[in-house]
Amino acid sequence: MNLLKYQIFSKVVEIGSITKTGEILNLTQSAISHALSSLEAEFGLCLLIRNRSGIRLTNDGERLIPHIREILQLNEKLNQEVAALKGVEIGTVKIGTFSSVSIQWMPQIIKQFQNQFPHIEIKLLDGNYSEIEEWIADGTADLGFVNLPTRDAFHVVPLQKDRMVCTMWQNHPLERQSTIRLEQLIDEPFIMPIAGCDTDVKRIFSQNKLTPTIKYELEDDHAIIAMVQNGLGLSILPEMILSHLPDIVCYRPLEGEYYRSIGIAAASIKNASPAAKKLIEFITQWITNVPIPPHYRDL
Repeated sequence: MNLLKYQIFSKVVEIGSITKTGEILNLTQSAISHALSSLEAEFGLCLLIRNRSGIRLTNDGERLIPHIREILQLNEKLNQEVAALKGVEIGTVKIGTFSSVSIQWMPQIIKQFQNQFPHIEIKLLDGNYSEIEEWIADGTADLGFVNLPTRDAFHVVPLQKDRMVCTMWQNHPLERQSTIRLEQLIDEPFIMPIAGCDTDVKRIFSQNKLTPTIKYELEDDHAIIAMVQNGLGLSILPEMILSHLPDIVCYRPLEGEYYRSIGIAAASIKNASPAAKKLIEFITQWITNVPIPPHYRDL
């Protein structure tokens, strides 16, 4: 078994580029191509399709990539266990995060974690809820932040509830209210988040049997805030996202109090590597002890 071939294959699939994989692994492009061809020859299967649009897995490659990633994870876990027996905590943990967690939590978590565990490396994979779930399921990420509820197959540690609030531009008539009724949003131009907290927003309207007047649909939180800032519509976003709003944008809680629930998930916490377990334990403790930011308090 040649683990370097597996590592190269997995990284090429993750990155989608032989050149970039070579830069990351400090290998020449010809060495990457040779390793891939050697692996295909060893299996007697075509694993990748290479064309002008990039690199993608064949059907055979799709079936084998989860097992190859599992082998790489087990090898990483073995190395970490051996180091732990020698009294050294080492390893690499790949964690999926979405933008608000990456901005609000991860800088302090990484800084404090690496002060305590300097030989454990954290690699961040930034994506939306669905991408993170897929990364956990296929082994691309060891663990990830998720919006609950998530897949039944995952092992989950709930972390924090994040209030959903209505964002509007300054001097909008609704700004004068301390809370906003959903019925008041129906006739307003609405900016719907997609590929993220849209599930939470749609659930809120659905529970109340209401349908917003959707004017725009955007994925990026900051783009939504910019649209609100320019008076193009109102939106509903998690409060965590709104920590550094421009002065011209404000928000008010919804009447009835609605939340998204953030957790951290893994395919199996019990079978996670020692480094991943350390990080899960650290994050859980950090969330418990972190002070509530001022923007989380009632207005």
